[in-house]
Amino acid sequence: MEERDINRTPPSRAFLEEHVDEANFLEYVSRRSPVFKERALPASKREAIALMLEHPNLIKRPILVLKDRAIFGFDKKAYDRLER
Repeated sequence: MEERDINRTPPSRAFLEEHVDEANFLEYVSRRSPVFKERALPASKREAIALMLEHPNLIKRPILVLKDRAIFGFDKKAYDRLER
């Protein structure tokens, strides 16, 4: 297993484009961030990714990457499904 600090080595635009879902892009953003006290939540996947690249701490953590799949944020049910 490899661990990375996403503030030091943030995911690339290509990684985010591949793994952030167009319909549910807000599920990949940490909405409790102080950034959103100053501005509105992103209104599109494109805007969400731009914000994540500018402020990597907005990305839900951890990001678990297994082969071609990525799970953003702690999600025990999703982790359990991977074990099957």
